[in-house]
Amino acid sequence: MSNRRTFAIISHPDAGKTTLTEKLLLTGGAIHLAGEVKARGQARRARSDWMKIEQQRGISVTSSVMTFEREGITFNLLDTPGHEDFSEDTYRTLTAVDSAIMVIDAAKGIEPQTRKLFEVCRLRSVPIITFVNKVDREGRPVFELLDEIADMLALDVSPQAYPVGMGGEFEGVLDFASGCVARPEGPSKEFLGTRDCDAQIPERFAENIELAQIGYPEFDLEAYRNGDLTPVYFGSALKNFGVTELIEAIAKYAPPPRPQPAGDEQIPPTRDEVTGFIFKVQANMDPNHRDRIAFMRQVSGTFKRGMKLTPSGLGKPVAIHSPILFFAQDREVADTAEPGDIIGIPNHGTLRVGDTLSEKNAIRFTGLPNFAPEILRRVALVDPTKTKQLRKALDDLSEEGVIQVFYPELGGQWIIGVVGQLQLEVLISRLSAEYKVEAKLEASPFATARWVRGDAKALAEFEKFNLSTLAKDRDGDLVFMAKSPWDVNYQQEKNPDLIFSATKER
Repeated sequence: MSNRRTFAIISHPDAGKTTLTEKLLLTGGAIHLAGEVKARGQARRARSDWMKIEQQRGISVTSSVMTFEREGITFNLLDTPGHEDFSEDTYRTLTAVDSAIMVIDAAKGIEPQTRKLFEVCRLRSVPIITFVNKVDREGRPVFELLDEIADMLALDVSPQAYPVGMGGEFEGVLDFASGCVARPEGPSKEFLGTRDCDAQIPERFAENIELAQIGYPEFDLEAYRNGDLTPVYFGSALKNFGVTELIEAIAKYAPPPRPQPAGDEQIPPTRDEVTGFIFKVQANMDPNHRDRIAFMRQVSGTFKRGMKLTPSGLGKPVAIHSPILFFAQDREVADTAEPGDIIGIPNHGTLRVGDTLSEKNAIRFTGLPNFAPEILRRVALVDPTKTKQLRKALDDLSEEGVIQVFYPELGGQWIIGVVGQLQLEVLISRLSAEYKVEAKLEASPFATARWVRGDAKALAEFEKFNLSTLAKDRDGDLVFMAKSPWDVNYQQEKNPDLIFSATKER
């Protein structure tokens, strides 16, 4: 059971997450050729970025899963969207991991997006290993970086390595545990495997290295697993420094599968019954087949191919005949899976984000929210005969969590809501590429949306007077479309018996 490590990498765009992901897969033997992710026009892209818009921009937009094995441990790496607009999908991915690697650019320190993602991890006490990347370039002083992590994130920091010089002075990375220095070699000054274990550290670095070893807390496994302390590694993903140490740290320290919340109880991985939850649905991963894959994080039990599980949203058992495990871009059919594994379940729209799957259908995992959208737009078709295709596409994409769709109670134009601007570009690009629907987005009179709940009488009264500002989401739940935050406050004061909620548990 304890040979599973399910983790994600969080970072600000451009801190080097995609390169690090690729080098981890390479070191773990999952891929045999690292394609540097650099210029836009480059033909080879990181294996985890498969959608067209990602290839054009060199960013991760969808979360994918990569599994690799090394020295008897199975690593499940969940790729989180690195773009600032994708907080919602990223949030849900972070509910499915047991630990995270936080990547920080040595020249920039902690950036806004890193901080946002860190807060999401903190909400769930996800333990974090920090990797300070790009130390082969000019960067900020090491102590300044360490203190910034400690101060901004209110975490104890425990350095486990130290760069011997940065930028032009870079002479390698000292690993505190072994006392060896990984040395740069060759014209491109990368790490090719040479470790100098009798290294004489130049005097100008020696004092700082000693200070780093004695001036910060020692690594404490319990504090790390509680989310109170972060071990800090230094390296360069591009030049292979620190990548092996990172994999070894995850193997050695990162927690095995943790219990998951289901209302008031915690479901431990040791429970006999097979249980899991859907944290992501992805349509059209394979452009040749119109497939939909639901990603399930397995929480407990031993899953066997062909087993019948009951999705909470459906109520009747579904036999899972061809579950998928992901090895970078390749897929294999899984015969068995253990807690901590991520299984892809092909389905035709029966499984949705937030569904619990279990043998007995007696529990519901909690903590997978929908967020009120911050941007609302009307969708207009270029060819009005394609209404049916548009509805299907919007339903599919809202099921994936890319967008939310609202169907107004009055008036015909559907409204889509997103958390960030980039999702609108993804929407238009996917409508065209995958559904052959050309559409444009128009301004909507509304600024935000709130889910409305309350007793039937108060709701009916509210609906009677506000029909023009009401819509239903794709679950048929009532949504109040507000022209401004002032509107929300006004309606809340006027209708004290109703709840206007900015999040909705899936």
